[in-house]
Amino acid sequence: MSTEPVMHADENDTDALLQEFFRTFDFYSDDDRKKISGAWQLLCSKSHDVKRKCGKPYYLHPLRIAYILAQNRMDADSICAGLLHSIYNLGVTEEQVRTQFGSGVERVISGTTKIMHLPTDHATIQQADAIRKMLFAMVDDVRVILVKLADRLDRIRNIKSLEEKDQRALAKEIIDIWAPLADRLGMQTEKNEFEDLSLKYSNPDVFQQIKAIVSQKKDERDAYLQKAVQQIYKSAEKAGITISITSRAKHFYSIYQKMRKRNKEPGELYDLLALRIICSENPECYTLVGIVHNLWKPLDGRFKDYIAMPKANGYQSLHTTVMCEGKPLEIQIRTKAMNEMAEHGVASHWLYKKGSSHDLVDVEHLGIFNELRKLREGHVSDENFFNELKDDLLGDEIYVFTPKGEVVKLPSGANAIDFAYHIHSAIGEKIVGAKADGKIIPLLQPLKNTQIIEILTNPQAHPTQAQLSAVKTSKAKQKIHAWLAANDPTFIDRAAVKAESEASANAAYSHAVQETRRHKRPAGGTPQESEHSTGKVRIGNTTNFIVTFAQCCKPKYPDPIVGYISRNRGVTVHRADCLTYQRIPNIEQRTIEVIWDTEEPKGKNK
Repeated sequence: MSTEPVMHADENDTDALLQEFFRTFDFYSDDDRKKISGAWQLLCSKSHDVKRKCGKPYYLHPLRIAYILAQNRMDADSICAGLLHSIYNLGVTEEQVRTQFGSGVERVISGTTKIMHLPTDHATIQQADAIRKMLFAMVDDVRVILVKLADRLDRIRNIKSLEEKDQRALAKEIIDIWAPLADRLGMQTEKNEFEDLSLKYSNPDVFQQIKAIVSQKKDERDAYLQKAVQQIYKSAEKAGITISITSRAKHFYSIYQKMRKRNKEPGELYDLLALRIICSENPECYTLVGIVHNLWKPLDGRFKDYIAMPKANGYQSLHTTVMCEGKPLEIQIRTKAMNEMAEHGVASHWLYKKGSSHDLVDVEHLGIFNELRKLREGHVSDENFFNELKDDLLGDEIYVFTPKGEVVKLPSGANAIDFAYHIHSAIGEKIVGAKADGKIIPLLQPLKNTQIIEILTNPQAHPTQAQLSAVKTSKAKQKIHAWLAANDPTFIDRAAVKAESEASANAAYSHAVQETRRHKRPAGGTPQESEHSTGKVRIGNTTNFIVTFAQCCKPKYPDPIVGYISRNRGVTVHRADCLTYQRIPNIEQRTIEVIWDTEEPKGKNK
């Protein structure tokens, strides 16, 4: 999908157009050609006298979609589905398609038809429903989305025929929905083109400014990159590694994002250049990083290992940035197989293999499919839920580990409660504390990449409204909301109510904690005779953490107590009715549930 198709045949000569397609993509078998020819003839027979608003023949847009799909070497069924993606609008039935082209083509066309004209351009329940149908269709056959991506790409490539208002609406839809989705599917080339074209029509002045900066001193830039390339080739040859290197300027939208993030003009940015080194084997990638770092000094914090820890879309590569002749130079290092995945993403699983029919590789390893399947089984239909679903599936991710070393992927900003619900709903409901790399952390603190997370639970714990407003994942929000709606008569949906003042929220929370502690005490407010305090405080089932008892209220067993994470003294414990505790800023975010540790008296039950 990386280049816009150029067709030399007369646009009114349908036979010549088809033959040019087969000359351009000569890897299809005779049976495939026969099937594609049948789809083209059906399209042309049904639309021979139909014109687009721009005056062009109706069939040219489907043909360009077929070109885009074929550039990704998609199978014959995908090409047929691209040609016939809107054939039902021309009076052809599903049964006719199934009979002539098979159930695979019919399934993709039917899925594409369902999502083709859904209203994805405004933030309403209709938009949420559109996203749901679009994404859930992917679970059944991802080629539905690939055809739709090709359709959107051709639409924005030919956006000039639209009015300015429609251009801006399409550009917004592209940047909000299709560019992030292409990224999640690992289709980097398409993502970049989507972003650049969207910027071109949503912010034309900035686009032209960046274009002018990038085009300046092209000869000087080429000489700089060529010198760096020759140095890498020479060092790699000495190490006995065969490589290929490509150089490029970063795409315009990437530069635009850097401008916004750093608050700079495009002329003030220097890291606009990048090299890509392709080798054969994984170990060679790491050897080449060493070679590059010996040639030039690497920038601190700019090395990323996506081979050891691939992105959710399957992307693998090593990234580093070095100072080459006083300028930052970004370098990507990957194998040929990794590059195939990076260029084509999930589409690479349908790459046509010459000499055979086609190679359908299992895509179950892509986390997005399993997420969608689980969510679809939940039968959820709520606008807020699907807005969050969009953020969940199209946003950034972090990776953390369970104590057993299993990798858990969460959206950026997720906390320990999200982690607990990801492991199991029952664990999420009973969470009272968490450790990151062996240290107690606040439950609402965002988790960081590569942390080892351990969850502390208590059988008496339950979800709270504070948790509902703090979690990031759709699963956690859905489960907590359902529990509160079923078990808490005082539950108020905070998304529908304006936030109260911080002081009122803190006071209400402290009161709720006091009530909880009061109900946990035995009748009469005194401990049971069978229980003795150990003098320690417990979080869940552990007492292995630093505790500081507040001197303002001097809590003693069996006083109801509350605790919060302090910056230098571990967990600080107050009486639940302590006024000083209630006045601590942001106490709701720092509170952690604590109880007195008790034991049976010695000699009992002997």
